[in-house]
Amino acid sequence: MNRTTKLSATFALIMAAAVTVSACGSSNNAENAASTTNANEPVATNATEPAATNDTTQTEPAQTAPEVDVEITVWDKPHADDLDKAFKESQFAVFEAKYPHIKVKHVEQTKEKEREQFMTAVAGGEQPDAYLNPYPDMESYIAQGIPADITDLWNSFEDKASYLPSSLNAATVDGKIYGVPNSMYVTGLMYNKQMFADAGIDPAAALKDWDSFGAAAQKLTNPGKGTYGYAILGMDWADWFFEYYVWQAGGDLTEKAADGTAKPAFTSDAVVKALQYYKDLKFKYQATQKNVVQSLDDNQKDFYTGHAASMIAGSDWFGGLVSKGMDLNNIGFSALPAGPSGISPSQVGGNYWILNPKASPEKQKAAFTYATYFTSKEYLEATLQFAKENGIFPNLLYVRSDLDLSKYIEGMPADLVANVQAAANNTHLEYFLKARLSPYIVKPIQQVLLDEKTDPLTVLKAAQDLAQKEVFDKYNAELKK
Repeated sequence: MNRTTKLSATFALIMAAAVTVSACGSSNNAENAASTTNANEPVATNATEPAATNDTTQTEPAQTAPEVDVEITVWDKPHADDLDKAFKESQFAVFEAKYPHIKVKHVEQTKEKEREQFMTAVAGGEQPDAYLNPYPDMESYIAQGIPADITDLWNSFEDKASYLPSSLNAATVDGKIYGVPNSMYVTGLMYNKQMFADAGIDPAAALKDWDSFGAAAQKLTNPGKGTYGYAILGMDWADWFFEYYVWQAGGDLTEKAADGTAKPAFTSDAVVKALQYYKDLKFKYQATQKNVVQSLDDNQKDFYTGHAASMIAGSDWFGGLVSKGMDLNNIGFSALPAGPSGISPSQVGGNYWILNPKASPEKQKAAFTYATYFTSKEYLEATLQFAKENGIFPNLLYVRSDLDLSKYIEGMPADLVANVQAAANNTHLEYFLKARLSPYIVKPIQQVLLDEKTDPLTVLKAAQDLAQKEVFDKYNAELKK
């Protein structure tokens, strides 16, 4: 999983994929979609047709057969130590009662090397009928034919309009849909409303673009008071947030060709502009913390203690900040200020229910019914109630737009959820080969932040040359084997 997942609030850790946001529709609509008679399913009629006769006695009308029993395998059995184990099992029972014709075999997945376990099952012809798959894997899995094309099932699903349009982005290729959105988080700029107000700064104006934000962050910085405008991430995960600025400048850190090969784009205009902006935040605007390589935990601490006026954060970080004493009404959330490209994509993550493409139509329909129930308004409201009763603060981004979180979170600001959803309008997945390339990106970021004399293009060129030799050449050679 990526770093945001690791740093998710308690709710995301406890409720895992199912308790966070979701997809398809209300349970009634899911039931309707599931009960549509398949063309291959037999329709029962009276055993004997009446002979042609003048007898006017009415015969009983033919009866449609009940749903044919079908069994599906789903990898979602809770672990023995999961805090929501009893809740999930109670919801399994609810599903069984609503759809008695669908028999579900729940399988417990390993806590480590989940991808390896899943791919082993796929290779061995034992892919589950329904599986929760993370966003980053969707592109490669779709290319390999691992998830079923559920376009027809989705288009006939009555509750599809209840979704945020962007929730389907990572599961859609060439207009075809390959996953039911289950959970979603987004990163954006989190800011201290009171600090902005005390400085006489209008957040809407300050967060318009890079220049306006730099000036505002500078104004929010007061060494005498120990406050500063922006908590920059310069430690060994620096590329995590830096890539967002590259996107805002209109580029990405890598380029992937149609044949699957890749090349670095470290010296592209967009990357150089993004790194120059990082340098400006530190030295031109002098708006960051002194220790630019301090830990993410320290960045967060500076924010919740009122020393940092803003920082990049996830939609699932609110609970952690509130638990540290922050007033929810004092936390603002927005998409990042737009860069030179005029846009501001936000990183998204989460997971989708994917179905087995080799399963029979009956199994796929049953699996779709299962996925849509466990992403229905009915189910998600039950998870929110569970969270409320157990003191768990939920992720504020749900793929559904018809949930009223104010019923479950005391003191919820009226506009907060809307602002989080707006930050997810323009989404982007992390750059290709990130796991292999991270150290190569982090080094020039740190060099620029630690030494004002460092030239962004020069250090990026050195990093690119090394990455080409040690990563890209080897990766591209592996593809040709």
